[in-house]
Amino acid sequence: MFYWVVKAILWPFLHLIFRPWAEGVENVPKEGPVILAGNHLSFADHFFGALFLPRKVISLGKAEYFTGKGVKGMISRAFFSGVGTVPIDRSGGKASEAALRTGLRILREGHVLGIYPEGTRSHDGRLYKGKTGVARLALESRVPVIPWAMINTFEMMPPGRPVPKLGIRPGVKFGKPLDFSRYYGMEEDRLVLRAVTDEIMYALMELSGQEYVDKYAASAKAEAARMAERGAKD
Repeated sequence: MFYWVVKAILWPFLHLIFRPWAEGVENVPKEGPVILAGNHLSFADHFFGALFLPRKVISLGKAEYFTGKGVKGMISRAFFSGVGTVPIDRSGGKASEAALRTGLRILREGHVLGIYPEGTRSHDGRLYKGKTGVARLALESRVPVIPWAMINTFEMMPPGRPVPKLGIRPGVKFGKPLDFSRYYGMEEDRLVLRAVTDEIMYALMELSGQEYVDKYAASAKAEAARMAERGAKD
């Protein structure tokens, strides 16, 4: 209920101030489990990504959003709970397997699961290599995958900017469902997982118009930080 209360409060405010738009909403089924696989450009994605859908979108988010202290931590917990985020441990290994099981449980219950295959926000607005967890979810759950592209949210609120810029209209595009039934039963094959993930990322690239970089976002972000630090020292 808190999800719908938050959405009811945010919708008129966001619509009035930012005039968001959407395309392809009809591609998301009105019932039954489905995976929304999206690019991740900005903190603003949490506000605008599911705004036009009549269904609740449950997303997997890092546990740190729910463990903060004081007033800031309380606000963070309330916000991410309100937008349908489920906390997961992203430390890898057994934690990754637990996150996968959580995603599968959400899908078995018939919900819409939102996931960002890049694993983190893009630091420069480009689209980065997807992690294969989304492919595991798609093949094990046997549900359709819909590309979910955020538009203009990087320009409106790039990482590090605390408040959004006015005058930029954010949008979201929902692509046609992707069918991976030809790969069912092959979820343990690493080459298949990579092929499925790359197909999803290609669909996102086509939908969003972003430049694609065949490198993981976290690695690219760390490399950019090292170069900036080196430049500052020079």
